[in-house]
Amino acid sequence: MHDMREGAARCVAAPHPINDRPWAMNHHLIAAPGDTAGPRGGTPAQAPQPAPRVLVIDDDGMMRMLVREALESGGFRVEEVEDGEHGLTLFQALRPDVVLLDVVMPGMDGFDTCAALRRLPAGARVPVLMMTGLDDTASVNRAYEVGATDFVTKPIAWPILSHRVRYLLRASQAFDALVRSEERLAEAQRLAQLGHWDWNLDREVVYRSDEVLRILEVDRDSFAPDYRALLPLLHRDDAAALAAAIDAALDRAQSFSLECRRVRPDGTTRILHEQAVVTCDESGKPVRIHGTTQDITERRRTEERMRTLALYDTLTGLPNRQFFKEQFGHSLAHAARLGLPLAVLVLDVDRFKRINDTLGHGVGDRLLKVVGARLAATLRDTDYVTRGEIVAGSQNLARLGGDEFTIMLVSQAQAEDVAKVARRILEEVARPLALDGHEIVVTASIGIAVFPADGDDPDTLLKNADSAMYFAKDQGRDNYQFFSPSMNARSVQKLSMENGLRKALEREELRLFYQPKIDAASGRIAGVEALIRWQHPALGMVPPNDFIPLAEETGLIVPIGEWVLHAACRQLARWHAAGFAELTVAVNMASPNFAQKDFVASVAATIRGAGIAPGSVEIEVTESVLMRDINATIATLNGLKASGVRLSVDDFGTGYSSLSYLKRFPIDTLKIDRSFVRDVINNREDAAITAAIIALSQSLGLQVVAEGVETEEQAAYLRSKGCHLMQGFLFSRPVPPDQITALLQAELAGA
Repeated sequence: MHDMREGAARCVAAPHPINDRPWAMNHHLIAAPGDTAGPRGGTPAQAPQPAPRVLVIDDDGMMRMLVREALESGGFRVEEVEDGEHGLTLFQALRPDVVLLDVVMPGMDGFDTCAALRRLPAGARVPVLMMTGLDDTASVNRAYEVGATDFVTKPIAWPILSHRVRYLLRASQAFDALVRSEERLAEAQRLAQLGHWDWNLDREVVYRSDEVLRILEVDRDSFAPDYRALLPLLHRDDAAALAAAIDAALDRAQSFSLECRRVRPDGTTRILHEQAVVTCDESGKPVRIHGTTQDITERRRTEERMRTLALYDTLTGLPNRQFFKEQFGHSLAHAARLGLPLAVLVLDVDRFKRINDTLGHGVGDRLLKVVGARLAATLRDTDYVTRGEIVAGSQNLARLGGDEFTIMLVSQAQAEDVAKVARRILEEVARPLALDGHEIVVTASIGIAVFPADGDDPDTLLKNADSAMYFAKDQGRDNYQFFSPSMNARSVQKLSMENGLRKALEREELRLFYQPKIDAASGRIAGVEALIRWQHPALGMVPPNDFIPLAEETGLIVPIGEWVLHAACRQLARWHAAGFAELTVAVNMASPNFAQKDFVASVAATIRGAGIAPGSVEIEVTESVLMRDINATIATLNGLKASGVRLSVDDFGTGYSSLSYLKRFPIDTLKIDRSFVRDVINNREDAAITAAIIALSQSLGLQVVAEGVETEEQAAYLRSKGCHLMQGFLFSRPVPPDQITALLQAELAGA
């Protein structure tokens, strides 16, 4: 025995080589040793798994040797150690698939060793077969209490030991597979916030999974194992619906699926989905109900967010075009059945683009939110909006896009009642408001189409209301117009004009007229302003007010602006060559041109190409262009100034510019808008504003030009205040270039 113990010690000191992965056999079914045959037909199987490893812990060397012989002949790999302490150390190093453990050992006996092994992270589920010569019941019970999987009594039947170990290992693997399956199921349920429950009707007991308890936020010990215990946790209405579903399941074996609101102690609500299936016995009597509980709160919130994004405008919170058209269709069908009149109003904020360009898109967005809120408040106060089944609440009002809103009115009243609502809306929109320190007064234009006279479907009615709205704008804005068939003809004409404008450049139908700018002191022509006209083949000479807004809408203003600059510079070069070298030309550039990234380089290249001095060209920009993006504007103006071009602010005093910003702009000239000059003699306020602009220009060292001078009285007043240049019908209307040449020659002859 002494020699055997020495051999065992040597075995511990130099264990068998470990060439396989720990716990490999715990994840696979055990194959019989040497079983490498594939499926029937001779197809090779996968590479065989390493033989299971067994750790034998026994102080008896002879016993260890006999166990080794029995197990190795059965296809196992065996590691052995003579005491519990070393056994625990070797167990952590080797991670064996099964442990054979003697009960009676010096020092740490088998019971203590098994208990300590079970406390190890890797030892919780490894099969432990205890070998004992003790046959008393207390020892067997203690073996199971400390965690033994099974026990075998000595003397051991060696021929069946390997089979005993093999079946023990198979049972352990099946248990491990079950545990892993349950863990995966529990994790999947946790991720899905889905738990399962089982109601045994014979025993009147409900088992709920841990996830169900977590969803309900209850403790297993304190929550009754009765399905009806769920009812007090639910909203009263939903509790009644679930109780009815339970009764139907019990009485008629009827499965159920419904959503319930769970009211939490803090008053918040969660949405649960309860689903159940009924199992019956042979007689059809329900014996079991099993189902799932799922928290679908986040799903419902996501669906609601998606619905909101799909059907509501994110800026104003109002229904969008899609949602409004759906509701409009339902309302039309209802109105048709009952013979009710229905009106649709399309509202557009007047000059919204100017506010956007001048004060920025942030202010523009806030303005739209205010307009939307005012419209909603106005409609809630009116008796002309129906309630109930036709349309509900804010679905009467929608934002179609941009600064355009639409309103649906259903009433028993006549057209004058719809007009009354329209006037009320216009008054509400026009109330002053303060945004970013600016007091803003906006107006709106409204077009009205009435069902069934103006159309019997949503698209036709909206199109006709839109045409009426544009007609209202043409009538001076801040008014409403009912649709008439002639408006469609006007829309067709507008579309025709748009198509013609696209071809006007390539057909060379655009013309430049020029209006002289007169030196107030000498009365001579100091420069000219280039003004575009369109020589339409069918309509004749089209003034700029009729096509420039259309060009801005369609984006054609950019190539048109480039053409104007090229044509004006070439004409100025001809005048210079004719001996009028001091003449200058002013060209007004629209906001889209000014926003082009290569605008400065393009202007410089055009002037160079014409062979004229940069200082003879003046670029006019409006206040709205200046205030659109202050930093970008200053950079562009500085670039133009560096190239030698002169800069002028057109229509000064009509926008929202600030004097503090004006000092930062490298401006050469301010142009007084004709709206101030028109009544400068008879209106004290216009006279004061005009005088203030002239004084401001003088203090800043700027040249000042007065537009729209039509009488000698106006001219005299402007001269008395120190105005430098004037232009208007008093001196000349805009005329073709040859007439400017004639005026210049007449001046030269009279000098």
